[in-house]
Amino acid sequence: MTTATTPVPVASGDPSTLRRLHLARFGFAVVWALLLLVVGSHLGPLTAALLVLYPLVDVAAAAVDARSSRAATPGARSAVGLRATMTISALAAIGLAVALSSGIPAVLRVWGVWAVVAGVVQLVVAIRRRSLGGQGAMIASGSISVLAGVAFVLMASAAGASLAGLAGYALLGGIFFLVSALRLGRARR
Repeated sequence: MTTATTPVPVASGDPSTLRRLHLARFGFAVVWALLLLVVGSHLGPLTAALLVLYPLVDVAAAAVDARSSRAATPGARSAVGLRATMTISALAAIGLAVALSSGIPAVLRVWGVWAVVAGVVQLVVAIRRRSLGGQGAMIASGSISVLAGVAFVLMASAAGASLAGLAGYALLGGIFFLVSALRLGRARR
């Protein structure tokens, strides 16, 4: 879920690669959310690894997407939104690693800021890719990411702050990836 400051054309991307990538992201989100629900009641080593892993998978997925976009549209300029996603998510992973030592509220704040910024970038990328089809789910996902990010920042100040909301956020994001993958498959036919 991400933002570009200047409107630069985004490469269109390869629908079949995007479809496979979105299906993989759905599977990852489901497994990640379930694991976080099991171990996320405290900030132990497994919880820490899960929290840092999530944005790193976002970096890897954006890199695959960017490579696919360049291959599908030779000579096109790089996808600025995807590079922004990679940068923002890498910074989020670092921020989460640092926040872990300060407790769950700090983690929620970092995750919240990341969700807001990443959601805006996701909106920009999805809007520019409307011609591929299947982007309505990504537009909705980016919008919800912005709202959820604000909610995470607010939750950080509440008594008994919990990571359970992050699992729900990941699961909902995964569902949006699944819907997008299914629509990309339908649009391809």
